[in-house]
This record gives sequence, C-alpha cells and structure tokens, in this order.
Amino acid sequence: MTRIILSGCNGKMGQVITDMLKNDEKAVIVAGVDIKQNIINTYPVYQNFSKCNIEADVIIDFSSPACLEDLLRYAIKNRIGCVLCTTGYTHEHLQMIKEASYKIPVLRSANMSMGINLISKLLQAAAPILADAGFDIEIVEKHHNRKLDAPSGTALVLADVINESLDNKYVYKFDRSTERTARDKNEIGIFAVRGGTIVGEHEIIFAGTDEVIEIKHTAYSKAIFAKGAIQAAKYLPGKPAGLYTMSDIMN
Repeated sequence: MTRIILSGCNGKMGQVITDMLKNDEKAVIVAGVDIKQNIINTYPVYQNFSKCNIEADVIIDFSSPACLEDLLRYAIKNRIGCVLCTTGYTHEHLQMIKEASYKIPVLRSANMSMGINLISKLLQAAAPILADAGFDIEIVEKHHNRKLDAPSGTALVLADVINESLDNKYVYKFDRSTERTARDKNEIGIFAVRGGTIVGEHEIIFAGTDEVIEIKHTAYSKAIFAKGAIQAAKYLPGKPAGLYTMSDIMN
C-alpha cells in the first residue's frame, strides 16, 4: 500500500484525487497539507509541512510554487519521493528541484495526462521529419478563465519536446502584435486562450505548403490529471534519487 501525503489537498485537484483514492486498494492518503482549512477530510490536514509528522512513501503536490521549498525540505529530511504537478515554476524553483533530485526521486510533469505524454513521444518522431520538409510549427492552448499562468506549462513542455528534437534551433514567439514582419522559419508560435470553464486543450499545428497536420489533445475533466498523478505516486517509491517524468512510467 502506497502511503501518500497530498499537498494542496483542499484545492480542486486535491479533492479530485481524494475522491479517486477512496476505494483504491493500492494507495491511501495518510495526510494532507493546505493553508486552507475549509474542508473536512478523512485524513489529517496540516497548514504546512513543518507541522506534519505522518510517515509516508510519497508526496503528490498540486499546490503552488510558493510551497515548493517547504515541501522539498520535508521530503529530503524524510527521504521520500515527490510527484510535482504544479506549474508556474521560476528558474530558481527548477534549480531547487534539480538539486533535490540528487537526494530523492522527483517526478515532475506540467501535465499528468497519459494522452499528453503520448503526444510528446509522437512529436519527437514527427517534428524532425516535418520541419525538414519546410512545415511551420505553431501551438495553441486553451484554458479556463481562472488559470494564472500563460502560456500553460504543458504548451511550453510540448514546445521544448519539439525544439529538442530539432537540436534547439528554434525560438519561441509569444506575440506577433508588436511586429510587422513575416514569420521566421525557425520559430515556434505559442499562443494562449483563456475563457469559461475550459479544462485544457492543446493543439500543435504543422503548416506546410498546401497541407496542414494537426495534433490535438482535449481534457474534459480534471480526473485524467488525478489518475496520472496517482499512477506516478505508485511508481515512485523505491526508485533511486533522480529526476523522472511521465515518460518513465510509459516505458
């Protein structure tokens, strides 16, 4: 039985994971951490990790980047792995995660959906072929009107996957309104739409001469992200220190 501490347990994703694990025979939430104490859970909830004294095998984090330092300090001290699902990390945060991965197993993904991670593998294979054939590359992402970061972490990850497969020759273009110039060959356009209750949509467009190829993923509920996070939490305990991704689970 995998024992989980759920960071951000009283947020929307935290509650989805809580509901999903109620009848799981292989994993259980033993404690939660959240500054909000407005929900009664079946497990104890602490305002921060310094107050938590529950033994666990792994942490799932759906909180915010502001909680990262406290979380990693606790994880390193107690030698348990972390599944980091939060987006909006700064370069400083990413450095903290990298340093922590030298001591504990850390799985980080901007999108826990198995579908998105499968698309990433498809892009690794398709991008070099299509780019060599002269196709332009654009990414459009859509999310609900309460999402704070733009473009989404997933859109940036998809762009990075493409760019890495192209020897990092491309630059990212987030806005064309300030320039009156033709599109550069070696750029990836990344654009964000915010509105309504859109859970998440990512479309990668390969536009060539007289033909267009589109790869699209649409999330209809948060359950797909919760399922991926739980799979990652079951996978991570017992793994050696290092930085892992959802691709490791799919291999």
